[in-house]
Amino acid sequence: EAPTAEAPQQEAPQQQATQQAPQQDASAQADAAASQQAAAPSPAAQAPAQAEAESGEQQAAGLPADAQRPAAQQSPESAAPAASPSRDDAAAYVTPLVRKLASQHGVDLGSITGTGVGGRIRKQDVLDAAEAAKAPAEPAPTAAPAASAPAAAPSAAAAPATAAVSPKRGTREKMSRLRKVIATRMVESLQVSAQLTTVVEVDLTKVARLRAKVKNDFEAREGTKLSFLPFLALAATEALKAHPMVNASIEGDEIVYHGTENLSIAVDTEKGLIVPVVKNAGDLNIAGLARAIADVAARTRSNKITPDDLAGGTFTITNTGSRGALFDTPIINQPQVAILGTGAIVKRPVVVTDADGGETIAIRSMMYLALSYDHRIVDGADAARFLGTMKARLEEGRFEA
Repeated sequence: EAPTAEAPQQEAPQQQATQQAPQQDASAQADAAASQQAAAPSPAAQAPAQAEAESGEQQAAGLPADAQRPAAQQSPESAAPAASPSRDDAAAYVTPLVRKLASQHGVDLGSITGTGVGGRIRKQDVLDAAEAAKAPAEPAPTAAPAASAPAAAPSAAAAPATAAVSPKRGTREKMSRLRKVIATRMVESLQVSAQLTTVVEVDLTKVARLRAKVKNDFEAREGTKLSFLPFLALAATEALKAHPMVNASIEGDEIVYHGTENLSIAVDTEKGLIVPVVKNAGDLNIAGLARAIADVAARTRSNKITPDDLAGGTFTITNTGSRGALFDTPIINQPQVAILGTGAIVKRPVVVTDADGGETIAIRSMMYLALSYDHRIVDGADAARFLGTMKARLEEGRFEA
C-alpha cells in the first residue's frame, strides 16, 4: 500500500496535551477532554477521528517524519475546514491510495465531488464513481462538459433544432401529372445519353465584394435584387459562345451547334421542378439577366408560365447551392447536351498566389461548378475547357460595366 498523510493529524492532540501537563494531572485532563469531546465535538476535533475511520490501510502505511511535520504544525485557522472549499483545496486532500484506486478503476478524480472533510475525496467516493460508470449508458448519450467548468444553464437558443414532421409521413398518393413528366424525362435522359460530371472550384471573392458594394443601388435602380445567379449566367453564356459543342444537340447522326444561348433556369416550386427559358440570354448584360431570371422564376412559382416559356432551351443552370448543397451531379435536360450545377458559396482558408509568385493563406469565398454533359459529343477535355473559361471570367471579377 502507498504511504498516506493521515498519521500526523492523529498526533496533534497528544502534543497539545503534553504541553499543558505541568500544572494538571495528565490522566484527569485526558478524561475531561474526552468527556467534552463526546458531548460536543467541534469540527476541528472531528477531522482526525473521521480521517482515522476512512481507511485502516491508510493509517497502517504511515509516512516519514519529514512528511508528517507540516501537517502537525498547522495553525488553528489552517487546520479548520473551510466553509466552501475550492476544487484546488480539495485536490490537496487526495491521498495516494485514493489516486491509486482511481487509476485502477479508470475514474477521473476531477469529476468526483468529495464527501470527506473539506470536500476531501474518500476511497468510497472513488468506488461509488466506478460503480456508477458501470451502469448501462443512456440510449442517446451526449458529450459531457469538462468537470472543472460549471454546468451551463439550458436555454432555448442552445436547444437543437427539430424538423417539423410532414403530414405526408406514412401516407400514399398518386403521382401528379407534373411528377410523372419529370420522372419520365429523367429516366429517358439517362437512357439516351452517356452522362458524366466534371467539377471545378472557383474563387468568387471579387464577385462577392462587388455584389455587396452595389446590390442596394442596383435594386433601387433596376427594381430587382442582385443575386449571384446573373454573374454565373453571364459567365456561362460567354463560355458557351467560345465552346459551342456545350451549346449543342444531337439530331439523328448530326450535331447541331445553336446560334443563340437560350438559358433554361431550374425553378423549385411546390408542385415540383419546372425549367423556364430565358431566350437570347447571350445578348443580355448583368441587369438584363437579373430582370429576366427574376421574371420567369416569379411567373413559374405563381403558375403564370406559358408553354412557350418552357420551350427552346439550349443549356440549363440549376442552382442547388441556394439550399446549401456544395455540388451535385445534375441530369441533362434533353435534348440539350449539358447542364451546369452551381454550389453554395462558402468562406474558407485557401492558398492565394500573388503577382510575384508568393503564396499566402487567405479567407476566400469559394464555390464548386459541376458540369454534367453528354459524352457522345462532349469530351472531358471540352468540359474542362468550358469550365476553365467560366472560372477565369468569374475570378477576374470585372463586371462593373
